[in-house]
Amino acid sequence: MTASELAVDGVTLTAGAHPLVQDVSLTARPGEVIGLVGPNGSGKSSLLRAVYRVLRPRAGCVRVDGSDAWSLPVRRLARTMAAVVQEGGGDIDLTTREVVAMGRTPHKRLLAGDTAEDARLIETALASVDAIDFADRPFDRLSGGERRRVLIARALAQQPSLLVLDEPTNHLDIRHQLEVLGVLRQLPATVLVALHDLNLAAYYCDRLYVLREGEVAASGPPAEVLTPELLRTVYGVEGEVAVHPRTGAPHVTFLPGNCGR
Repeated sequence: MTASELAVDGVTLTAGAHPLVQDVSLTARPGEVIGLVGPNGSGKSSLLRAVYRVLRPRAGCVRVDGSDAWSLPVRRLARTMAAVVQEGGGDIDLTTREVVAMGRTPHKRLLAGDTAEDARLIETALASVDAIDFADRPFDRLSGGERRRVLIARALAQQPSLLVLDEPTNHLDIRHQLEVLGVLRQLPATVLVALHDLNLAAYYCDRLYVLREGEVAASGPPAEVLTPELLRTVYGVEGEVAVHPRTGAPHVTFLPGNCGR
C-alpha cells in the first residue's frame, strides 16, 4: 500500500450564512502525520467533514493524490480513505468483530464472505487497539472508550492510504491514548488527525495546523508552532514551552489562573 497525498486548497465552509471555515489550505505529504489543533469551535471538525465528504465546500477543493475527492466514485474513495468521526457509532446490533469486519467491505464484491486474509486483517486490527478480549461482545454494550477503539480498528482493517480521525483519543485512558497514537504513527499511510492535547500532538505529529475562528493561525513543525505567544493569542492562556528532556519534543505547561486575554 502506498500512502496518499492530501491537499486542501482554499476551502471555505458555511452553515447557512454562518461561516465555519474560511479559505483554509493544508497539505499532508505521503506518510506524514498531520495534526489539526485549536480551541473548541475553531473549525477542526468542519474541515475534516469536508475531507471525508460529508460537508461540501462552498469554495476551494480537496484533492487526494491529485484527484478531486468530491468527484471520486464512492467505492474508489472508500478503498483510499477511512474516517473515524467523533460520534460513537450508535446502537449497532453487531459484535465487536463484526463491526471491525465492516472495514473490509470496500475491498470485496457484493455479498462476498470473509477470506482468510480478511480474517487476518480483522484480528490484527483488533489486537492493535487491545480489543481482542471483547471481540465477541455486542458493540452496543461497550463503554464509550471501548467503542472508540473498535471504530479505530474498523478503519485500520480498511487498510486506507489516507486516514482521517476526529479526536480519536476522546474517552480513552492514558494507556490507550498512547497505544492508538503509536499505531497511527507506524501506519504505512498518511494521517490527518484532530487533537485537543497539545503535548500528544507535539510528540506524534510531523506538522501542525492551528485553527482559530475558522482560519489557519499557524502551521509547521511542532517546535516552531507551539510557543507561549500562540498559547496566549489562540487559546487565551499563559503557558511555557520547553523541550522534554526524554522525548526531545516540545512540552507545554499551562499556568493555572493566568489567562492571556
